[in-house]
Amino acid sequence: MDSSKPEIAHAAARLVVEEGLEYGPAKRRAVKQLGLNARTALPDNEALEDAVREYIAIFCADTQAVELAALRKLALVWMERLREFRPYLGGAVWHGTATRLSDIYIQLFCDDPKSTEMALIDNRVDFEPRTVNGFNGEPVEALSFSSHSPELGEAIGVHLMIYDHDDVRGALKPDSRGRTPRGDIAAVRGLLENVAP
Repeated sequence: MDSSKPEIAHAAARLVVEEGLEYGPAKRRAVKQLGLNARTALPDNEALEDAVREYIAIFCADTQAVELAALRKLALVWMERLREFRPYLGGAVWHGTATRLSDIYIQLFCDDPKSTEMALIDNRVDFEPRTVNGFNGEPVEALSFSSHSPELGEAIGVHLMIYDHDDVRGALKPDSRGRTPRGDIAAVRGLLENVAP
């Protein structure tokens, strides 16, 4: 194993937690900050997630649980509003590594992608459409906007990834660690109910 991978993972974890960077950009910036060759082998996302959890446990243990619960509550608000599109929460907010700098990623599974845009327009949500890589690496439409979190007192980025109705089957396959990679409304409610006071 490349001896620089753990160093990159720990440097990237700090960027993820302290600056809210996504995993890919955090790894690339960590390589640059460490003065390593741009072609240096990068740690995988599992190693980075482990480093993020370790960083949170050491430096954010007193604040992260409250911030995570606030993000999950906000995610649930949007999932309820978009219930007809079969919403699933993914990313750091689902996996429990999110802080107040993390964005919310919700995957929607619907027959007509334009109906999601119409629902946002009807609710006077000012969103930005774009194309991103989906969970299988294929391009998918994403609708991004900001939403106020009452608990955190600030705006949080919300990203809706639009998938075909039938893609939900592949979306629920366990990841390499056997975990469910995303959760529906009931699962997110369960996470919030099981938080220790």
